[in-house]
Amino acid sequence: MCSPLSRGGCLRRAGFLSNLRKGQHVARIAIEQPSETDIDAIHAALRESYWSPGIPRDVVARACAHSMCAIARDEDGKLIAFARLVTDNATFAWLCDVIVLPGKQGRGLGRALVRTFLDHPELQGLRRWLLGTRDAHGVYTPLGFTPLDAPERFMQIRNSAPYGRKTS
Repeated sequence: MCSPLSRGGCLRRAGFLSNLRKGQHVARIAIEQPSETDIDAIHAALRESYWSPGIPRDVVARACAHSMCAIARDEDGKLIAFARLVTDNATFAWLCDVIVLPGKQGRGLGRALVRTFLDHPELQGLRRWLLGTRDAHGVYTPLGFTPLDAPERFMQIRNSAPYGRKTS
């Protein structure tokens, strides 16, 4: 039995769940660890993405194992969208690897995955949420994300060969 939460979701011991109904398409979104089959699908999408081209499968599996993951599944239980959150559950969260599989885009799945994290009871009161995007600002702005107030305060170390070879 689920206890009601905002936006029609429910909290269960297995994870934070919500449902997205857009037209006649229904997706089940849950905070859960991906299965090996899920990792295969996530890896296939990420290795072709602009932010992690060529990422090895074992790196994807390790990243998922050490992150909070939101997965959207179709009515057959197949992964159709994914997002990952790196957080200390107290002050900070980094949203990353938001992917919606081809043919499933344009239905609000990416935004619903992010909303699932934003609504999660254990993540309320975080001081800062960050993400990086080249082309999906329209997904994140309605959820409250804005450009950095002071980008000059942020620094990075960028590894040009994170997987043993130079990436662009």
